[in-house]
This record gives sequence, structure tokens and C-alpha cells, in this order.
Amino acid sequence: MNIKTFLLASASVALVASTANAQTTTIASTKGSMVASFTVAISKVVTAKSGLKMRRQIFGGTQKYIPVVNAGEVHFGLSNMVQYTMAKEGRELSKRKYKNLQLVSTLMRFRTGLLVRNDSKIKTMEDLRGKRFAAGFKGAPLFQTYFSAFLTNGGMDWKDVKQIPAIGLRQHWNLFKQGKVDVAMAGVGGGPNKDMNAKIPSGVRYLSFNTTSKGAMSAVKHLKGGAYEKVGKRKNYVAIRTPAVLFGYDFMLFAHKGVSAETVYKVTKAMHDSVGDLHAASGVWRSFNTKRMSKNQGLPYHAGAMKFYKEKGLWKR
Repeated sequence: MNIKTFLLASASVALVASTANAQTTTIASTKGSMVASFTVAISKVVTAKSGLKMRRQIFGGTQKYIPVVNAGEVHFGLSNMVQYTMAKEGRELSKRKYKNLQLVSTLMRFRTGLLVRNDSKIKTMEDLRGKRFAAGFKGAPLFQTYFSAFLTNGGMDWKDVKQIPAIGLRQHWNLFKQGKVDVAMAGVGGGPNKDMNAKIPSGVRYLSFNTTSKGAMSAVKHLKGGAYEKVGKRKNYVAIRTPAVLFGYDFMLFAHKGVSAETVYKVTKAMHDSVGDLHAASGVWRSFNTKRMSKNQGLPYHAGAMKFYKEKGLWKR
């Protein structure tokens, strides 16, 4: 063995040993969903740049793993801010308060709303009365909560519409494409609304939410952590035919409060230093940037994350 071969072999052994000896941390994930793609991206950058090895643990849904992270059996988790707020306050989907959860980072911003066929006579939220809605969502209970709030926005509840049973989001998108329901929910700029726009001859468009009515105010109380946002036309927003008011919310990384400050600091730093890698992972990461990581959400951040943000001058409160 010549010296060059020896040095290369030694370096490889050292790298393997280093990886093997790296402290392992865990992040909860769903399987084969948007959350799964997020945890894959996060675990890759954390493992590559923090000195930690982040391992994904798979669960049947966000609401399944929130209690597990709260119990300290998994270190980190992801959810949108609406669902996280429910967990902290012990309402809607959460039957008790999950007091052991603390925020680590604000990730990306989502805007969602209700789609109808572009040639539909449905023009306002009130026009949805008597129309066919997917309902139930036993496989995705958060979206039953969203639909309930959106009905409230239009001054209605479930008795005012025709309920068509659906288990999950994908099934309800298929029902919409097949003409079996009159309305669907999807995120602006995402693949599902582009698919529906392509598959439905007239295309699709978003309805604009009410913002000042009694129903509109009541809806955002149920979906605390989100807000109404006016969204303008853009090339990749195929369902925004004219500017529309949608519902916006942040996606969050959180941790058990007992995870060491050092571990959370390293995870936060790795994500801060990996914006380019995360943007490259998927278009949905486009709104993730370092200045928004420490956004004031009205709920506590973990001490390890706060330490990093203060060092970087990102903690403004």
C-alpha cells in the first residue's frame, strides 16, 4: 500500500468512526407525505453540519407524534402553527395541554384556501350553502377542523352543506376532480392545485375568504396561529385568477423542553447555515429564511434556540 492509498484509507476509517460516534437525536415524521419530505431535508442538513446524527421516527400522523414528543420519547417534531397552538392550549384536536413542547424554528409560510371549478357559479363563501363537501377526514382530522372553520367563515356549519365521506386529502382531491364534490382545499402554488387545474377542463380558482364578518372572526379563533392574507396573481399560482384572500400559517420545528440546550443549539445552527441546501430540497422551502427563524409566535422558544438567535442578533424581543 503506497502512502496516498494509506492516507485515503485512514481518512475513510476516521470519517466512519466519527459518524458512528456522533450523538444521535431523533425527529418525528409521517410516512410519504409533505411532513416526511421536510424531515428528510432537516435530518440531512443536521447530520451533515452539526456533529449530530438525526434519525427519523415514523408515525401515522402529526397528532400521533405530538404526545410522544411531549413525553420526551422523541426529541423533535414538526407541525403547522395552528395545530401546535391547539396542542399547547389543549383544545380542538388536543384533549389536554402539551406543556413540554417548545419552539425551535419558524420554517416556511403556507397559504391555503378553497378551490372551485373556474366555470362554477360559486363566487363567494356564502354561495357554498347547499353544496357538496368532503367530510369526515378520519385519516387527517386537522383538515376536518379547517373545513369546519371555513364553513364558519361563510356563516355556515356542516348541516348547511351536503357531506360526502372522505378519509384523507388525496381522496377528497380525487372526488373533486371526478365532480363528486363542489369544493376542495389546497395550498397555493402546490402540486395538487396544479394537478386539479390541469385535469379539470375549465381549470380551478380560489374563493376569497371574508375578513370582517362575525363568521370570519370566529373562524380565526378556531384556527389560532394563522391569519387571512391577500394573495396576488403569480405565474406559478395557477388558481389565483384574481387577487384572493386565503388563510396563511407558518410551519414550525419544535422540541421537548428537556432536550439539551447544546443539542437544540446545534440543530438550529445547522439549519441557519443550510438555507441553500434546504431551498434545493424542494420549492416549498422558498419562504424559509434566517430572519424568520426566530419569529415571535407568542409561545416560548427553547433555550438552545434562543441562545443561537441572540448570538446572531436575530432575537428582537
